[in-house]
Amino acid sequence: MTSETVRVTSGTGIANRIPAVVPRYLPLLLLALGWEALTRTGLVPTSALPPLDTVARAWYELASSGDLWTNGVASMTRGAAGLGLAIAGGSLIGILMAWYKPVRAAVNPIVQFFYPMPKSALIPVMVLWLGFGDASKVVLIFVGCLLPVTLAAFNGARGTDEVLIWSARSLGASRARVLWEIVLPSALPEMLSGIRTALALSFVLLVSSELIVARQGFGYMIGWLGDGGAYDAMFAVVLTVALLGFAADRLYLMLVRRILAWRE
Repeated sequence: MTSETVRVTSGTGIANRIPAVVPRYLPLLLLALGWEALTRTGLVPTSALPPLDTVARAWYELASSGDLWTNGVASMTRGAAGLGLAIAGGSLIGILMAWYKPVRAAVNPIVQFFYPMPKSALIPVMVLWLGFGDASKVVLIFVGCLLPVTLAAFNGARGTDEVLIWSARSLGASRARVLWEIVLPSALPEMLSGIRTALALSFVLLVSSELIVARQGFGYMIGWLGDGGAYDAMFAVVLTVALLGFAADRLYLMLVRRILAWRE
């Protein structure tokens, strides 16, 4: 196959994907058009909903001054630290709960008790225990994201086909090998779904905690700009958080498809 043929084939593939992508994100375009229509026609006052062009200019000013990047790095560092700890800890706890009855008997009541509780209610507790620094935000995200990952890992491991486990044990496989080669791959899809839930929750907990107890970060910027009446800049930060969350979710789904490619 010649290089020209490769280029044509590649270009054709991209062209074929474009029509499929457009309907998927058409609602976002319609939302933007509706926003602009509401502000331009005066149905909604610009003090409550600034036009998108003023929001874009405010975003450019925040980015040019460096405030957006400085606060963004602080927020993303906190969020990544809390979420990473939650993924590691929740996966381990969930698998151990499913595999060892004593662990399940000890941990399951605690998980079931704290799962329905609004995690934002822990913000004052974290401030009381850990102060106003990064530790209170990281621990809050860790605790809030730990539970969905734990339950997903537990349910995934418990759903392992028992016939596979019996067959492996009858062939002489140790419990550790069964856990590693059968239970973990079986639990992986459910576990990845729980991590996706935790990913979305981490953004919620991050911004809500920074709104109340922070001197840096996206949440702090939203509260500070809103109190100062700079609503166009406030909406610019809100949209930045929304777009980052959306992009993180899309990238995570791409990663999940690669990880689970062996199932197809």
